[in-house]
Order: sequence, then C-alpha cells, then structure tokens
Amino acid sequence: MRVLVIGSGAREHALLLALSKDPNVDTLLIAPGNAGTAALAEQHHVDVASGEAVTELARKVRADLVVIGPEVPLVLGVADALREAGIATFGPSAAAARIEGSKAFAKDVMAAAGVRTAHSEIVDSPALLDEALDRFGPNWVVKDDGLAAGKGVVVTTDRLAARDHAAELLETGHPVLLESFLDGPEVSLFCLVDGATVVPLLPAQDHKRVGDGDLGPNTGGMGAYTPLPWLPEEMTAQIVREVVEPVAAEMVERGCPFSGLLYAGLAIGAAGPAVVEFNCRFGDPETQAVLALLESPLGAALNATATGTLGSLEPLQWKSGSAVTVVLAAENYPGRPRTGDAITGAEAEGVLHAGTARKDGVVVSAGGRVLSVVGTGADLDAARIDAYAKIDAIRLPGSHFRTDIGLAAAEGRISL
Repeated sequence: MRVLVIGSGAREHALLLALSKDPNVDTLLIAPGNAGTAALAEQHHVDVASGEAVTELARKVRADLVVIGPEVPLVLGVADALREAGIATFGPSAAAARIEGSKAFAKDVMAAAGVRTAHSEIVDSPALLDEALDRFGPNWVVKDDGLAAGKGVVVTTDRLAARDHAAELLETGHPVLLESFLDGPEVSLFCLVDGATVVPLLPAQDHKRVGDGDLGPNTGGMGAYTPLPWLPEEMTAQIVREVVEPVAAEMVERGCPFSGLLYAGLAIGAAGPAVVEFNCRFGDPETQAVLALLESPLGAALNATATGTLGSLEPLQWKSGSAVTVVLAAENYPGRPRTGDAITGAEAEGVLHAGTARKDGVVVSAGGRVLSVVGTGADLDAARIDAYAKIDAIRLPGSHFRTDIGLAAAEGRISL
C-alpha cells in the first residue's frame, strides 16, 4: 500500500513510525508533516482543511489509503471528499465527526444510547449564565461547545473563574457547555470502529494540566502512559460493551455511521465508567504511547476499518511491558509559545516531532508542544526511566516538561 497521512504533529509521526513496520506498506507520504517526519515519509504541502486540495494530492501521489490525523479536517468533511473520489480513507464523515465537533450532539447521542455521562446544560446567552452556574458546583466544569484543541475546558471550585471562562467564550460567539463533575480516575480508550463493529486498543491515561501534580492550566496534553496497572482487565470489555458499542449502534441508527478511530474519554467512578468526552480521531499524546506497544501491522488495521472489513481483522497483538510519553513544550506554553530556537538531540530514537521545522539544516521549535519523547520498559517504572533519560539528552532553550508522567500509577496511588 501507498499510505498518505494528513497532519503535522507527534501523533502523525507515531502513525508513520508504526506504519513503517507494516510489511504491506511500501510507500509513506505525509502532508504537511514536520522536521522529524521527513525521515520516514515523502513530505507534501497541502491545506489540510480543504477536501478538494487533499483529494487532489491523494490522486497525484496515487495513495491507496489516506489516514487523517487531526480533528479539524474531519469536522470539515475532508474524509467525505476523499470517499466521493473513491479513495479509501481512515477517518469519519463530517456527520459522524460531530461526536467531537459538537458536544451537544454527543450528549444527545449518549442520551439516546443510554450511556452514562455528566449532567449538562448549554448556555448561549450571557443573560442566562449566572442562573445556570447556580445549578452546578461546588466543582464547575465549563467547556467550549466546539473544537478547542484540548484547551477549551476549565474545571474549578472557584465560581468566579468558572464565570469568567464562560463569559469569555460567550463574548467570542461560542456556546458554553456546563457539566456536573465526574469523580474517579480518567481513562482514554481508543477503538477502531466500522459501523457497529468495535475493536479496542490499549487503555491509556493522559495528563492535561501543564504542571506537576496536575497544577496549572489545561493543555493539549503533557504526557501519557499505557497500559494502566490500576485498571482491571475486564474494565476495557465493560467500556466497549456499555459505552462504545451503544454509541456506535446509535450513530448507525441515525444514518451517520462512524468509520475510523473513536476515542472515549471516561471517568471510572463508583458506579462504573461515565463519558467525559468523545473524540473522532487518535488522541495526542496517548497515541504515541499506545502505538509503541502495538505488534500487529497498523496498515492492515486502518485499511480494514476504512474498507468496511474490520470484522474480519485478526485480533490485535500487543508487546508486554509499558510505554510512557513525555511532552517537551516550548517556553510559555500553553500561552503563546516562544519559537525559532535550535533543538539538539531531537533526532534520537524514541523522539517524535510535533512543533518542529528545519531552518538552514537545523531543527528548530515551531509550536507549543515541540516533541513527544517515548520510553518503553518491562513495567511502568522502567518505561518512565527510559523516557526521562531520553528527554534529559535534549536541549531547547526555555523548554519545560512534567516530571511526574505515570508516577502516581507507578507508586500505586491510583485505584478504583
């Protein structure tokens, strides 16, 4: 197969790395890519939000399969344009991508499917905000109803902070979603979905806050680890049975079947799993850790999903041990990041590029989350040691990273 990956982050770098190990993938292409992906794939320029431009590129490079990484092109219907041109595509239609693009749509699907989630209200007018806030608390969860790259949510016990965030969203024309707080540790479960067929990957846990100890503002994700030593093995099957399969069936019923990667973000409380959010694509940084442990050929799995034959795919095989991803971020991230600084050590094994570019032959920072460093080992302790040894060999002025990715789990401080 000739496989074209759309996107430019560490998630796409991880996808390319895994695809490069599939014996049936003979050519890899990426658009637009970054400084690191050039070592694995032919790089092409494209407007990822344009279905016409992506389809034209896929035809030009004779792609047998297109894999769309980011959420924006999916929500905008790029997968629809590719399928209309007869090109096998991994990624949902615009109608199905509403599961991420509209939290109100996702809530409606979950209600119809009988899936547990937080109580919520949509607020679309500043005049209704205070009255709505009074119906929530003492923990307020305030979300942008649309796409926000992981940074549109505030979880706080400070009513004023909750109000300020909601008011800011409303001022910019974004409806606000208020939710009740879900307790229990969080789990990210990726599932390949082809209509009503669901194949789960390894469960992972993301670290959203910028600072150690889960302090500071939310980010796009500062690190992740897999598998979860505190999560009983049967819980994955329970999540598939009680959450993902009912939602997939409901979307088939609505005439917008899901085809691609359905990401369930969950809180595992005393009453069992409850959905925090759905995403319509591989999550970042969890993908980097999960794919590091995949033994089965990724190209075959993605192609089976794209071509409607997921039900006949051989069961996925996984390496034993653990994987940890640590994100190296630019100075001032998640605010406006400092860019253009030279990076040393970025081309080592296990270092995946995100916000990077090449200038005069030198790799430089070009975004907020600059690198994802992946460590593996026999257990979580060993994987953490491997990841942090790799990150210690990288130099980027002003950069920062969390030192506690996976630490609470390794120390046995997470339980159900």
